[in-house]
Amino acid sequence: MEVHEFLRLRTAFIRRHYETAAEPFRQIIRKIEAGEEPYEPPYSEDGEPPFLEEWSEAKTSLEILGATCVSMLSESLKLYFMTWERELGVQCATQLPDEFSRNKGKGFINGYKVCFGRLLRTDWSDCPADWDVIEQVALARNDAQHAKHIHDMGMEHNPKVRKKHPMPFFLSEDEKRMIEADQILDHPWFGLSLVVTHETLYKAIAQVESLTAWMEEPLFDVKYGRR
Repeated sequence: MEVHEFLRLRTAFIRRHYETAAEPFRQIIRKIEAGEEPYEPPYSEDGEPPFLEEWSEAKTSLEILGATCVSMLSESLKLYFMTWERELGVQCATQLPDEFSRNKGKGFINGYKVCFGRLLRTDWSDCPADWDVIEQVALARNDAQHAKHIHDMGMEHNPKVRKKHPMPFFLSEDEKRMIEADQILDHPWFGLSLVVTHETLYKAIAQVESLTAWMEEPLFDVKYGRR
């Protein structure tokens, strides 16, 4: 079984799903900003931008769509590892119980990284994929599934994320600039927004595809005793 090709079918679906679902929200934002029908600005002297509620809702919808797609990407990568476990007749959790459990506690990515590193006899130094981004795919999936406030549809990173990732990958441009200017509060209760844009989603997908493409041939070598 060419597991990587099945993963690519899933990532292709994620891209198509995002583009199809995002278009109505993009159009609402574009029409509001351009003042097009049915969002022609009414006469007003209060200075508040017209249709702000509709604009904000469309923007939040795009962010939730992005987070949903990252969750799908995370599950696709997890399925890739699990499928290769079955193909190789191994169980990372039982064959490396201490190391797997200890590292999986930091996210399933880390547990499988240790396990498959052993199987492939690699320290991953020659792997072209960005593990920092891949790890944050799983972290974003976890945070997206656990809302913090009933009054707000927006999503936040767990404050612990910044301990390992000072500049989170899935973050608003405003907050990136604030971190660069050292203007972000550093308190355990303060969470950064979880914002998945078209650009960061596609970059994350590319990193996952890069990882699995790099792993595929060596895993076949392990399967057929050539390694």
